[in-house]
Amino acid sequence: MFLKPRDVPQELQKLRSLDMRMRLLPEDKRYYLNLEKGFDGEVAFDAKLVELKPECLILADLLLEQNFSLFQIDTLVLFKKNIHLFEIKNFEGDFDIKADHWSLLSGEEIKNPLLQLKRSESLFRQLLHRHLKISIPIHPHLVFVNPHFTLYNATPDMPILFASQIDRFIKKLNGNSSKITQNNIQIGNQLASRHRTDSPFSRLLDYNYAQLKKGIVCAWCASWMIAGERKMLCNKCGNIEDNETAIMRHVEEFKALFPEQKITTNTIRDWCGDIVSSKKVQRVLAKNFNRVNHGKVSYYID
Repeated sequence: MFLKPRDVPQELQKLRSLDMRMRLLPEDKRYYLNLEKGFDGEVAFDAKLVELKPECLILADLLLEQNFSLFQIDTLVLFKKNIHLFEIKNFEGDFDIKADHWSLLSGEEIKNPLLQLKRSESLFRQLLHRHLKISIPIHPHLVFVNPHFTLYNATPDMPILFASQIDRFIKKLNGNSSKITQNNIQIGNQLASRHRTDSPFSRLLDYNYAQLKKGIVCAWCASWMIAGERKMLCNKCGNIEDNETAIMRHVEEFKALFPEQKITTNTIRDWCGDIVSSKKVQRVLAKNFNRVNHGKVSYYID
C-alpha cells in the first residue's frame, strides 16, 4: 500500500510548463530532461512494487532532515520487521567503477551513487534511533531500472539491483509472509509527516510573465487547445476537456510559476490566451476560490 504516493515534483511541474511556453537555455533543457528521465525511472519502479504480495507500506519521494542535514529517499518500503530503502537511477549507457570513482567509459566522472545511498541510509538510521526511538533493520538498495545500462567492475557485494534482477528481487520478497502492525502504520505516518516540501535542491530559472506564451495546453500531449462553448479540444490528439477543469489546471500552473502574483479574472483570462471569456473565468474563480474586494481591485484566494 502506498502510504505516501509519488507526486510529480513541483520543480518538474514548473519546468514542464516553462518548456512549453518558452525556449529553455541548453543547460536548463538538459537539466529538465534529466529530471524527467529520473522521474520516469521512479515511476517504473513503483509499477514493480505494486506486485509485492506481503503486507507493506510504501513511501515515495521523501525529503527528510536529520541533524540539520537534508536527505532524499526515492522509495521506502516498510515491512513488519525491516525497512528497504531504494535509491533509483535511470542511467543509460556504459559506466565504469574504479575504487570509489564512477565514470562514463569516455572518462567523464559522475557522482558516486553508492556514496549517496550510504549517506541517506546513515542519516535515516540516525533519524529512526534518535528522534523516533525505533530500532529496525534497514536494507539499502541502489536500483538501475534502465535495461540499456551497463556497469563495469561492479562486484556482487555491492547493494545494487540491475534491471534484469528486479523481478527476481520482487519474487524473493514475495516469499516472505508479512502482516503489518499498528506500530508499523504509526512509523509510516511519522515518517510521512516529516516530509518537507520546500526543497532547497531546486534550480532557479530566470523567466518573466511577458516572455511566456499564453494559452490552454492539452493535459495529454502538451499541444495548444481551442475552446468551444463548454469544452476545450486538442486538434492534435483529440483530447476533450470541460472548460472549468482546463481553466483550473491553468490557475494552478500560474500559481506555481508566479506565487507572488494575485489571481484575478483578467490575469487568468490573459494566461489562458484569451480563448475563454472573462465571464467564464470569473464564474470558475468564484466557484473555486474566495473573492477579496469588489470591482476592478478584486482578486481570489484559496
